[in-house]
Amino acid sequence: MTTVTAEKQKSRTFDMVYMAVFAALMAICSWISIPTVVPFTMQTFALFLAVGVLGGRRGSLTVLLYILLGAVGIPVFAGFQGGISVLMGPSGGYLIGFLFTALAMWAMEKLPGKKTWILALSMVMGMIIYYIFGTVWFMVVYTKNTGAVALATVLGWCVIPFIIPDLVKIAMALLLSKRLAKIIKIDETR
Repeated sequence: MTTVTAEKQKSRTFDMVYMAVFAALMAICSWISIPTVVPFTMQTFALFLAVGVLGGRRGSLTVLLYILLGAVGIPVFAGFQGGISVLMGPSGGYLIGFLFTALAMWAMEKLPGKKTWILALSMVMGMIIYYIFGTVWFMVVYTKNTGAVALATVLGWCVIPFIIPDLVKIAMALLLSKRLAKIIKIDETR
């Protein structure tokens, strides 16, 4: 095996380890939960941290790994839950929205670059994305299972109480991701 091939293999191994660690961090952060209609968790902090540290591609793969682990029944979601039923339930749209958040953050990273203000802006845009996915999904599931509900009511349950905590989590993730990125070396050439 040549030195270049060995280095690439070592880099891929580190990538897989980092992605697994951040997927586990998302699970742990989802377990830190205050139960409500849509639980308050630290999961979004881990989402933003994963993409902030690992970059868009690896961060998106990490989020996909996390969702797939939950989909097959491993209890990685809030309340130590797992399975397709969680993804199909009222809060499932937020979980699926996490993947689109990571993908949007990746696009922002590719287009304007990796400046701190771009990362902050992409995190706020990502928050809006999972709010939209989650709110629409919640309304569909709630209407199907319980009956019609007004958008204002759903926003009062699922979005408004989360805005300030999510902005605080974004600030924490932004600060920590910049510090961790100096320690964790990611090969951006691949």
